[in-house]
Amino acid sequence: MNGRFPMNKLLVSTAFTLSLFTSSAALAGEKTVTLAVQNMYCAACPHTVKASLEAVPGVTRVAVSYEDKTAIVTFDDARTGVNALTTATTNAGYPSAPRG
Repeated sequence: MNGRFPMNKLLVSTAFTLSLFTSSAALAGEKTVTLAVQNMYCAACPHTVKASLEAVPGVTRVAVSYEDKTAIVTFDDARTGVNALTTATTNAGYPSAPRG
């Protein structure tokens, strides 16, 4: 050997690295969760809840129902998670939890 990295080891190493990136990207995806939201007592409350959720990076869609006291949130789970969503509504004065 002349001290250079053999070509077949380079190819295997590159393929392995690419598969790691591909597999982690494949695991990430769009998720939807329904949150039960507390403290929505007036028709204006859903606007605040919606704004707090839309401010979370990775959130792509929010639908808030005053009547049902829920928020349906679609998000990229590679960028955010349910904990960040419930924290956002709680910080806005509307504690929430995933609806079971």
